[in-house]
Amino acid sequence: MAKKAQQKSFNDVLATLGTQRFDVAPAQEGARRTPNAFKVSKYNCAAEIAQAPDGGTSLLSRPGWLLNGEISRILDRGYQKFLKSSRLEIPATADHLRALHTFSEELKEATGELSLYNESLGTTSDIYEYDRVKGREHP
Repeated sequence: MAKKAQQKSFNDVLATLGTQRFDVAPAQEGARRTPNAFKVSKYNCAAEIAQAPDGGTSLLSRPGWLLNGEISRILDRGYQKFLKSSRLEIPATADHLRALHTFSEELKEATGELSLYNESLGTTSDIYEYDRVKGREHP
């Protein structure tokens, strides 16, 4: 069963994140960036959030490990998980995955996001790319 916390205002979320030792800084501006977005980080993991139209919090990018200052994605190749950014790809260690899972759960609790059972069991991947099916066409 999903556990939904009370929805908090965006300003309340920013205050809560500050008291829970998250680093909160304005997100880097760019062509595709949302104005007034914030980069939230802890345990060398980060995500980007912004104020939603209803006054709550909107998650702009899923939590990921920081690789050279960029939020990476988890790539699952069947035999191993990798941390992939636009410039770098490294094998994910158990320590990376534990920190990312802890960060994700703490961020969900602080923002009042929906906590799903399957995600609370462990880290889920962003991309699944298995060698045996990569490039295979369907008949």
